[in-house]
Amino acid sequence: MRNVVVTGLGLVTCLGHDKEAVGKRLKELKHGCVAYQPFEADEKIPIHVAAPVPGFDTASTDPEDWTFPDDIHFRLEQLKGLSPNALYAHFALKRAIGDAGLEKGDLSNERTGLYTASSGSAAMTHFHLDRMKRFGPLRCSPLGIVASIAGTLNFNLAAAYKIRGSTCGFVSACASSGHALGFAHDEIALNRQDRMVVVGAEDFTLDTIVPFAGMRVLSVNPDPDTASRPFDKNRDGFVGTGGAVALILEEESIALRRGAPILGRFAGWGQATDGYHVAASHPDGEGLANAIRLALGQAGWDKETVDYINAHATSTLAGDISECRALKSVFGSSGGPAISSTKALTGHALSLSSIMEASFCLLAMQQGFTPGSAHITSLDPEAQGLNILRESLDSAPKRLLSNSSGFGGVNVVLAIEQP
Repeated sequence: MRNVVVTGLGLVTCLGHDKEAVGKRLKELKHGCVAYQPFEADEKIPIHVAAPVPGFDTASTDPEDWTFPDDIHFRLEQLKGLSPNALYAHFALKRAIGDAGLEKGDLSNERTGLYTASSGSAAMTHFHLDRMKRFGPLRCSPLGIVASIAGTLNFNLAAAYKIRGSTCGFVSACASSGHALGFAHDEIALNRQDRMVVVGAEDFTLDTIVPFAGMRVLSVNPDPDTASRPFDKNRDGFVGTGGAVALILEEESIALRRGAPILGRFAGWGQATDGYHVAASHPDGEGLANAIRLALGQAGWDKETVDYINAHATSTLAGDISECRALKSVFGSSGGPAISSTKALTGHALSLSSIMEASFCLLAMQQGFTPGSAHITSLDPEAQGLNILRESLDSAPKRLLSNSSGFGGVNVVLAIEQP
């Protein structure tokens, strides 16, 4: 098996788009949640808080109305083929390519591939289907499908960067970008590719967030400072967010030959399924525990050598408890690695969440800290005994795990270590 390292990182998140600034906010536990005015404009919407992406306004279904940073320019034809999450993805990937120091030829060749994760664009799908029903298909945009379905990231980014290696879009709910990273790791480790671009992106629109209110899994707390509080016994659901993250994965010796910055070594991963419920996690976290054990096995790590776990913990009752039980079944009921959920600061980014949290782990290793779990005033009894960090540490983890779980009981765990 070949070694896989991460050499580039690009962010478009509610905490900002600059690595240093985002790392600083993670360390200082400064969240990106706000009282979101569009929720207040509709009395049928019971939620109040969201974590929008600064610098972008994609509320309109007409891309010509969008506003975004001016460091990328799009042709009108190209813009009309984008969804909001594809727009974010372009910006994140541009930053990751610059971070890794890649040239055009590094990206456009048969040994460089692209894996993406997205749930598609509900807003664009709704808009184009409504227009088709009202006016007929010949009055619809010919790029409406490209801008709507879950493969929109792959379509747009592969064409823009002339990607010629393996490509695939992953759709496994909130574990999607974890699956994309895991299978990208395998493409390099098994010598099928030398370099993989992995991008996760999710819309920030009412159509993406509000439907979860029907499941009663969104926080109705109107206070942005406490709406997202994983591991607190008084939590009442998650906060919605969007954005994009891009990571560049390379075979280690190739990255070293070109003098690339090594942000971290991707040591392995594990995936396992609960086989229990369409939406709820197994009450004892059996699938997640199995995924953790598989990740440790592929990485070749003893569990005692893990310094930190970035938990999936969304701030929902069932999900947090399931994960606490999974962690205790692997690491024991007292002590163990430091654990936090950065979703207290960002909310839950759905298919984007896994790669976003992996990128936060890389930032923490680079910048020398371990992020705490914010907004806990009364620790849930199920979390008692676990080493839940209330404050950030001034030291970076050497070995860490990043957990993700999604609908259908899918679980992905990533193992990352310092280079």
